[in-house]
Formats: sequence, structure tokens, C-alpha cells
Amino acid sequence: MKNLPHSSTLTDLNPEAPAFPSRANTLTDEELLPEILFITSYPPRECGIATYSQDLMKALNNQYVSSFSLTVCALENDHERHHYSDEEVKYTLNTSDPSSFKAIAATINSDPTIKVVVIQHEFGLFRDHESFNLFLTEIKKPLAVVFHTVLPRPDEAFKQKVQQILDRADSIIVMTKNSEAILLEDYTVVSEKISVIPHGTHLVPHNDKNALKAKYGVKGKKILSTFGLLSSGKSIETTLEALPNIVDKSPDVLFLIIGKTHPGVVVNEGESYRDSLKEKIKELKLENHVQFVNKYLPLEELLDYLQLTDIYLFTSKDPNQAVSGTFSYAMSCGCAIVSTPIPHAKEMLQNGSGLTFDFGNSKQLAEAVNQLIYDIGLRKNMILNGLHKIMHTAWENSAVAHAILFQKVSGGKIELHYRNPKLNLDHIKKMTTEFGILQFSKLNRPDPNSGYTLDDNARALIALCQDYKLTRDIEDLKYISIYLNFISFCLSEDGKFKNYVDIDHNFTPQNNSVNLEDSSGRAIWALGYLISLAPILPSNFTKKAETLFRKAMPQTEKMHSTRAMAFIIKGLYYFNRHIKDLDYKIYIEIFADRLVQMYKHESSENWKWFESYLTYANSVLPEALLCAYAVTDNEEYREIAKDSFDFLLGNTFSENQIKVISNKTWHFKGQEKHSYGEQPIDVAYTILALRKFHDIFKDEEYLNKMEIAFNWFLGNNHLKQIIYNPCTGGCFDGLEETNVNLNQGAESTLSYLMARLTIARYFGNPNTIYFRKKLKATKLLLLKS
Repeated sequence: MKNLPHSSTLTDLNPEAPAFPSRANTLTDEELLPEILFITSYPPRECGIATYSQDLMKALNNQYVSSFSLTVCALENDHERHHYSDEEVKYTLNTSDPSSFKAIAATINSDPTIKVVVIQHEFGLFRDHESFNLFLTEIKKPLAVVFHTVLPRPDEAFKQKVQQILDRADSIIVMTKNSEAILLEDYTVVSEKISVIPHGTHLVPHNDKNALKAKYGVKGKKILSTFGLLSSGKSIETTLEALPNIVDKSPDVLFLIIGKTHPGVVVNEGESYRDSLKEKIKELKLENHVQFVNKYLPLEELLDYLQLTDIYLFTSKDPNQAVSGTFSYAMSCGCAIVSTPIPHAKEMLQNGSGLTFDFGNSKQLAEAVNQLIYDIGLRKNMILNGLHKIMHTAWENSAVAHAILFQKVSGGKIELHYRNPKLNLDHIKKMTTEFGILQFSKLNRPDPNSGYTLDDNARALIALCQDYKLTRDIEDLKYISIYLNFISFCLSEDGKFKNYVDIDHNFTPQNNSVNLEDSSGRAIWALGYLISLAPILPSNFTKKAETLFRKAMPQTEKMHSTRAMAFIIKGLYYFNRHIKDLDYKIYIEIFADRLVQMYKHESSENWKWFESYLTYANSVLPEALLCAYAVTDNEEYREIAKDSFDFLLGNTFSENQIKVISNKTWHFKGQEKHSYGEQPIDVAYTILALRKFHDIFKDEEYLNKMEIAFNWFLGNNHLKQIIYNPCTGGCFDGLEETNVNLNQGAESTLSYLMARLTIARYFGNPNTIYFRKKLKATKLLLLKS
């Protein structure tokens, strides 16, 4: 799973981008990138840790670009050998052969590209503890060990074996806080050495359960399920013994037992456990209420089964089982959970996120399931609580946490660069009706009751025009037409805009009680931007936009809202790109002069701003003045634009992170800033402004900050969690102190898309990262010489 050289040039990725030198003519990625070697079981071996490692490595490669090379040393033994892809598996280690440990250690030590070694540890994988511990001492590279099981209250002999691992590891990763507590209480290890990174889960689109039930032939059934490699430790019989009580009250219940028998169990016991379950099903007359899905499901099919599940049952009888990937996957797929009280379950299901029952207690299990079947409100709340609890465990977030840790373990020898997600307009299209784009969504499901706004449809028009400019995707024209028509619908005969429209296409009373200047300014910006693309858009679009623009402009002269004036300047700036009109140039000067007067009135040596507070969409103010300078060549506009923008950047950027002004309470002059409550729109507007400042001032620092700001969406924020959802194409609505708002409304999703399209040519793809690395190295050489 190495990062192989990418054959496409930057021009292939983006038709607007400059043609940078091809890497094929210089150095390959392998020569540039530090290597991280995973020592782990690996597919095609059917093993939970093998799947875990594959998912983690895939997430790391999806999340980062030109940052590291990932390779595998696959664990085998005398009884289990496999054929691997040469691209993924670099070495194999036979854990039954002591000489294999010694040979692999020597190979690792002699390879200068390997900067970090990661061992996925499970006691069953390393039965020869003496050879394994000697192997650890012989490895001379920085070492991270992932403990999939942490056993409490060890006897002295067992503790000594574990202690040797803990002492040698430079970093220890566990998946629950309970495991961390056991290490600190029952073993000798400093807390700074331990990182808690939960078992990763897959983001899913949360498809309609009934549609999925129909697809898999279980329409009309209430689905209970469990999944995983089958063994007696799963205690499936506990559910079977509870089912008669459940079926008696809900005859439409169907219990799915998903997964083939564990290969190790088959070798030692054959199918005796599965056969015993079949006998019990027959004995309890449950043939019509239990169904085996006896295969190792591909991921997409497994996630479908979990999404169609109403209640997921986890019945493990091992009280020391630290974590369960099956449990985590079910929770992330929106299942209500009933579980035995393993430490992971007790940690995750508290505060209304699920129910637990005593080990082997079928009566308690039946009571819990029956309660959830009949109390639909409880079940829905539990699912929602569970999704908020589990979201931070998405593989994308796991990748961020691991990458930051590996960077630290390597001693700074790994430089992280986020990979730009593929352009994905699915959620925007899902949010859009034939009339316009809806305002809000519940999770990723559009909420028709929220109605429509001019604000969102103006943003949508800009974003889809950006996309069409980049991709020339003909389908974009359909959506551009919808949003343009919506703006037309909101423009009254007197040239004034209204903002709020309900689902029945009626203007709401909000339009009479809310200041609409900002919405009007945003519409002017959108129309001006469309008009600037006249050379590539159908003429009927640009003619209609120009008619609306000219009709609305006379009403704007009376506007004094700071941001409305800034939006209008941006609209005029883009309009001026295609249509040179001296009257509209005068409008630019009118609004720019007003901003200048506000700045002179409020600014001081320590407060270089237009108002006595920083609120929302702050970046648009200096950006608008810079646009005014670009049209008029007025140096005062340029100077104030730069001073005010640099002041804003000083209040929102640290060395390697952005934190925009909180929407909980604005930042008033002379007062402390509130730390939490960030919205995607403010990050996006900052990126748009940084692009304009970089283009005019040619200062690379603006480009660096643009990359830092965009990476906020990808996990470079105070929670180290993704804000953009690559599964749906939606963007979460906000970043709070301890959680991400999982709703994916129009404003946040369109803000992300505008930001993503703005940075397309600058960074986040293999060629741009490579080019900037080479440019940086060249500058350093020039400085030294």
C-alpha cells in the first residue's frame, strides 16, 4: 500500500492550474516520503485486526497526500499462510518461527526509509512471547504499539510479559478510556505515553431502512441483528433464548446472524457451534424468526445490513473484552444498541445512547428489546444520542489522530499534508428541489419544513458557477438555472429582495421583521459572479442575471449594513469583469468610501477594524476593499484592506490552525474572545479572501494560511475532527467546544464547496504538494548560497 507515483499532472486535475514539472522526471514519492511499517495480520486473512489495519491504512492514505508511505509486514504462522498483493505487503513474519522475528528486525533496522514501526498487538497473534519480546528490543526504530486487548488484574508472570512491551514502546495506543485506566492502575506506565484512539467506524449515508429492507428481502420485518466471525464467545444462544418472549409480543421480528464461522474455530471445532445454534432454533420453533447470513460480507453489503437493522444485539460473554469493532460499526450505522456490559459498552452507551443487560441474562435482553420496539421515541433518541457519541470515531478522525501521533513518534520526520477530497455535489443536489435549495437538514436528510432562503440560493448559485467554471459539467447548468430562478422569484417589482420562503413557495412573515440588507447584498454578489462567466455560460442565463442585477442596484444605494456593502462591492467587481460601466464603478467607490470612513472612525493602533466588534463573515470586508482597489487603483483602499485583513488574521490564526470568531458571542474591542462556536461559513469566507489577497500581493504566507484554513474542514481544528463528510458530500453545521453539529444544512455545505473550489489549484493534490516542497527546498538552497 505504498503511495505510488501519480501519473497525472496538475493540469489534468484542474484545467485552470499551471503546468508544474512532472515528478516522473525528478524524484519518486518513495524517495521523498518517510515510511510507516505496520506489523499486523492483514487481508485476505479473515481476522478483525486484519480488517482494522486495512481500514486504518486506507483512511490514512485518503486523508493525507505526499506525507508518508504505508507498508505492511503481515503476520502468519505455520497453520495459516496467505497470498498478498506486492503493492500492499512488503514483508511477512512467521510468528511460529523464532528466526523469522530476528530476520525481520534486522531488515527493519537496515531500511533508512522506515521512520515509524506500528505493531497491532493481540495476545493470540504472538503466542511465542519470548521471541516477540526479543523482537521488540532488537527493533531500533521509533515504535508504537496498539493494544487491542488490555487485561485487568494480571498475575505476576503475565504482567511481566506485558510490562516488557510497555517499557519498549515509544507510544501506546488503546481504544477506550477504560483500557487506559487499567494500564495506569495495574501496570507501570506514564500517562504521557498513552493515547486513546477509538476503534474506527465508517461514515454511512443513513439510507432509508425500508428501502434497504426491500432490497434484501426482509420488507415489513422488525430486524434484530448481530455480526462478526462466529464463535461460542459471541453467546448467540442468549438471544435465541430471549426470542420467544420477543416474538410473542412482536410476531414480525426477524433476527439476523451475520458472518461466517471464525477460521480458527473451524480448524479446531468445525461447525459444531453453528450446528448447536441451529438445533436450538429448531427446539424453540424459531425457524421463521432467525436467518443466518453465513458469509464474510464485503463492507458495502455489511453496512447495508446494519443500516436496515432496527436493534443491534451484542451478547459477548467476555467481561474483559476491551473493545468491539462490530459494536462500533452498528452504532455508527444508526442502530439502537442492546449489549452486555463489556467496558466498551458501558463507556459508549451511558447517557441514553443504548441499553445494557447482564451477561447471559436472556430475560433482561428480552425486556430491553421489547421496550425499544414499542417505545419508538426512546429508540429514535437513543439512535441520535449514539450517532453524536460515535461520530468522533469515524475512520477519517482516526486517521488524523494516528497521523499526528506518528508525526510525534517520528521526531518530526513526517510532514503532514491533507489530501483534497474529491468534488462531491450529491448532498447539494439532494437538498435541491425544482424550486430551490432547502435551508436545513436533519443529519443528512433535507428538512422541507425549514423552507428556502435567498441567502442559500445565492450561495448555491456562486458555488455551482464555480464548479461549472472548473469542470464544465453540463449537469451544473440545471442547478444554476434553479438558483437563478429562485433569486428572480425573490426580487420584487420595486427592486427589493425578500429572503424567506416556505415550502409552499410563500414569503414568510420573517421578511417583515428581519433586516434584509445582507441577503440583498449576497444576491447582488451571486448575480455579478454569474455575469462574469458570460463567456462560458448560456447567454439566456447571463442576460437574465444582468436584468435582475440592473433592477436591484438602484435600491442598494440606501444600504449601510457593513457586510451588505461588502457583498455588493464584490458583485460589482465581478460585473465589471464582463461589463465596463462607469456608473457602476461609481457605486463601488460609494460603498468603498463608506467602509473607509467606518474604518477611520473605529480603528486605532491596536484595533484595525471597521467596527467596534468582530462578528460573522468578517473577511468579506477587507476583501471587498481589495476588490474596489482592483477596479479603481485607489491606494487607500489597498492599504486599509491589507491592514484590516492582517489584523483579522492575527485574531483568528495561530501558527498552524485557524479558529474563527465564535458565533456564541462576538469579539468586542477590549474584551476577551470567546473560544468555541465556529461555523463553516466564516472559514470559507476567510479562504475566499486569502485567495484574493494572495493573487494581488503575491505573498506566499496568504497561501499557507489558505491551506491551514481549508484543513479546518479536514480535521485541523481543536477537536481534530472532520467537519466535511466525504460519504454524503455534506458539511456539518458547526464546531462546538466538545462536539461537531452533525446536521448538514445548505449554508455549511455550500460554504465548504465554495472553499474547496477556491483552493483547487493551489494545494492538497500530489503535484501541488510536490511542487511546493521542491520550491521550498530551492528557496532554502538559494538562501544558504
